[in-house]
This record gives sequence, structure tokens and C-alpha cells, in this order.
Amino acid sequence: MRALDILTSADEILAEDTRKTRRLLDAYGLKSRVTPYHDHNGAERRPDILKKLQDGGRLALVSDAGTPLLSDPGYKLVRAVLDEGHKVIPIPGASALLAGLVSAGLPSDRFLFAGFPPQKTVARQGAFKDLAAIDATLIFYESPRRLAASLSEMAKAFGNDRDVVVARELTKLFEETRTGTLFELAEHYEEAGPPKGEVVILVGPPLGVGEVSQADIETALLAAMKELPLKKAAAEVSEELGLSKRDLYQLGLTLKDRLE
Repeated sequence: MRALDILTSADEILAEDTRKTRRLLDAYGLKSRVTPYHDHNGAERRPDILKKLQDGGRLALVSDAGTPLLSDPGYKLVRAVLDEGHKVIPIPGASALLAGLVSAGLPSDRFLFAGFPPQKTVARQGAFKDLAAIDATLIFYESPRRLAASLSEMAKAFGNDRDVVVARELTKLFEETRTGTLFELAEHYEEAGPPKGEVVILVGPPLGVGEVSQADIETALLAAMKELPLKKAAAEVSEELGLSKRDLYQLGLTLKDRLE
């Protein structure tokens, strides 16, 4: 409702694609003036926009999908507006990276949004290598046609067993979320081909090799298995040590003989 109020009261709406924005406005019967603002005309338009603000105008910026400035045009405009002493008011909307994070089941206390990986293979591999040791959930946007290649290269850089979630069309009609390891999902999309729609890749933090020894993991899991069913024991140790619940469950299956 607040977004509708802002769009209604704006003297002008700056849109990445005026046709898409006009459909939104028409759905709510809004007659506000809409003009294009995007990467290709931004430098040309910014002086006029700043002049309108200086004269007391109220302008709104919208993007085609998701939240403006997150892999969308607008960063340079916001910076210019702030530099001129004007106020910028954010109106939060759907955000694929945050929607993906809260629905992925991966650690959310620390995360890094890395945007779109480089398109060229060598540059992409280098970017993944630089991110491999970061102790946080990594979030990427990716083109469906490059999804399988990126997952395969992530598996090489981050490790085959690193947890990953691929979410597409978040908050839309054909929303889908698929979980597994990097190896599993790289293999799946290599066989299935590119999915349709917008894609978010979320990669869990490093598995903690070196921080917790295998012996310590097995000791903790065996202790939990003495008191709890395997599934609950794996969940408890996962929470305690920050390790994959799925991997702990598989390990527990191999440890059952020690309890007998």
C-alpha cells in the first residue's frame, strides 16, 4: 500500500522499461507520468532529474523485477541524488536474493551477494576461486543457459560436497527450489538442460574441514545417536557444529554398528 501511495503521489516515475511499468500502473488505475531511466540513458538523464528534484519535484524509481539497484540500474542516480542533498526513501519489494536466502535452509547470519558471475569461463573460474574460503553463504544470480557450467565450476572451486540451493522464479507462479550438493545439482542441470526463468544460486559456507576433526564429528554424532533417532541426532549435531544435516545422516548410517 505504501508503494502505491508513493507511485500515486510521484510527479514522474523513472522506469527501466516503461511498457512493463505501465502494465503495473494500469492494473491499479494509476495515471502517473512514466519516463525511461536505464543504463544506456542514465548519464544523459541524470542532470535533468537532479534539476527537477532541485525544483521540488517528487520522483520515483522502479525496476522491471525485484528491488531497484540490486543487479538493476539506479546506483549512480541514487549517489548523485544524495550528493546533491536530496532524500532517498526506499520502498522494499520482492528481492530474489533475500527470498532465496530465507527459503534455502542455509546459514543466514552471514551472507555475501556476489551478483552475476563473469560470463567468460576463465574470469568466472577465477572469481569462484577468490570466494571459496569465505565463511558465509554465497548468493549469485545466473543466466539459465550458464547454470550447469557455473555449478560445475563452483564444484571444482568450492568442493563437490558443498551444499547448494538453486531457486528460480521466486515469488512468481512457477517458483521452484532444488537442493543438493554442488556435484549433484551440476549433474542434474547438465542432464536436464537450462531451466526457464530467473535463477538464484545459494552456496552454503565451507564445510569446516580443519575446524572440527572427523573424530570429533563422529564422537558427537555417536553421543547424540545414543539418545535420539538418527534423523534427530543428525539435526542436533548439524546445529551444534554447523555441518550438513544430510552428510551427518549418511555418516550416521555407517556408524550404527558401533552402537550395537
